[in-house]
Amino acid sequence: MLRIILYAILLAAPAAIAQQNYPQKPIRYVVPFPSGGIADVFARIIGGRLSQAWGQPVVVENRAGAGGNIGAEIVAKSAPDGYTILMGSIGTQALNASLYRNMPYDSAKDFTPIALAIEAESLLALHPSVAAGTPSELIALARAQRGKLTCASAGVGTTSHLACELFKSMAKVDITHVPYKGNVPAITDLLGGQTSMLFATMPTVLPHVKAGKLKGVAVLGTGHSPVFTRLS
Repeated sequence: MLRIILYAILLAAPAAIAQQNYPQKPIRYVVPFPSGGIADVFARIIGGRLSQAWGQPVVVENRAGAGGNIGAEIVAKSAPDGYTILMGSIGTQALNASLYRNMPYDSAKDFTPIALAIEAESLLALHPSVAAGTPSELIALARAQRGKLTCASAGVGTTSHLACELFKSMAKVDITHVPYKGNVPAITDLLGGQTSMLFATMPTVLPHVKAGKLKGVAVLGTGHSPVFTRLS
C-alpha cells in the first residue's frame, strides 16, 4: 500500500551522539509542517519519551512551508552538534528534490538518518455532500461535472497533492486542486464543505470518518486495509 513515511532525521553528527554524556542541553526537534498534523503529533509523542529518557527537554518547533523545505533547510544549516533533529518525510528527504527547481539543502549529504518513526496509510475522504460512495461513482461524477469537484491537499508537491494528481491522471478526470499549508487546514475546509475531497493520512482523517462527518471511500494502494475493512 502507499503510505506516508516519517523519519526522525538528525543533522550529521554521529560522533556527538556516540558520546556517553549526550545530551547535555535541550534538543530542538523541528517539524516542517503545521501543528496538529501527523508529523507534529508523533514528533510530540517521540519528543516527550526522549525527554523522559534523556533528562533534557526536547522542544518541538513547527516551521512549515514549501512542502517541508523551510523546516528541513533550518536543520540542514544548523550546527552539526547533534542537538537539532528534523521530523522528515518522504517529501523532504526524497520527492522534493524532483519537484523543486532549487533545493536549499542536499537530503543525502546534509542529514544522518536516525530511525523510521511511522508509516501511515492514506485514505481518500469525501465531504458528505459529494454524491459518491465508491471510487467508481466518484470517477463518474467527476466526468459528469468536469472541473467542478475540488481536491484539497497539504500543499503543492506534498504526498496528498501527488496522490490527487495520480488519481486524476489514472481516472482521466478533471478535478481542481486546492493547496493548503498542511493537512489540518485542508481537513478543516473539507469538513466545512469548501472542498470536495482529500487524500490524507489515516490517523488525521479517520476520526472524522468514524464520526460521520466525512466519507471514507478508499485506501491508497493495491491491497486491503484492515482499518478500512472494519469501517465498510
